[in-house]
Amino acid sequence: MPMPKQEQSAHTISQRLRQLKKVPPELIPLGVVIGAGVGMAFFSMGRKLWVDKQLRLSRSPSRKGRGDGVHRDGWFCR
Repeated sequence: MPMPKQEQSAHTISQRLRQLKKVPPELIPLGVVIGAGVGMAFFSMGRKLWVDKQLRLSRSPSRKGRGDGVHRDGWFCR
């Protein structure tokens, strides 16, 4: 008795590319634009973290006992 074909079965890359034909053609440009936007956002964020020397990437040293209105966790309270 033949086994029914399941959607979760293992697929090769070519089988996955053939499934792309099921996507309506109107949605492909939308996917390209969204993918490009997400890629540019990651590039921009990574570049900002890498290039900006003024960006604080770690916590400042604790300022206990100064009475400047800043809690231990960095929140201002006045």
